[in-house]
Amino acid sequence: MKYLLDTHAVLWFFDHVEELSDTALKSILDQTNIKYVSIVSVWELAIKISLGKLAFDGGVENFINIIDENGFELLPIKVEYVKQVETLPFLHRDPFDRMLIVSALSEGMNLITADTNIQKYNVSCVW
Repeated sequence: MKYLLDTHAVLWFFDHVEELSDTALKSILDQTNIKYVSIVSVWELAIKISLGKLAFDGGVENFINIIDENGFELLPIKVEYVKQVETLPFLHRDPFDRMLIVSALSEGMNLITADTNIQKYNVSCVW
C-alpha cells in the first residue's frame, strides 16, 4: 500500500514516536508499504523554522536526509494537484493540508494523519 505522511506524522516518527497511534506506526514500519513525504511538508517545515515556530536539528537539509535514510519517497507537487485544490471544499483552510489531501487523492494514497479536519474529506486516512 502507499501512504502519505502528514507533516506532524513524519515529525513525530522522527522525534516523538509515542505521539503516533499504533495503527499509524505499524503502517509506517511495515516494509511492504511505500511511504511518501510531500515536498509540501518540507516547505511547511522551512517556513515554521524561519518563523521560530519549530526547531529541527540540522534544519531542512537534515530533514530531507532523514526522509531518505528512512526509506521514504519525496513526493513533488504536480500541476494536477494544484488544479484539484481549486475545487476542493473548504472544510480545511490550511493550504499545506489542502495540498496533502489532493496529493493523496490523486495518487490513491492513504494519508497518515491525526488531523480530524482532513478526515472530513473523501480521502483514505489512517490513524
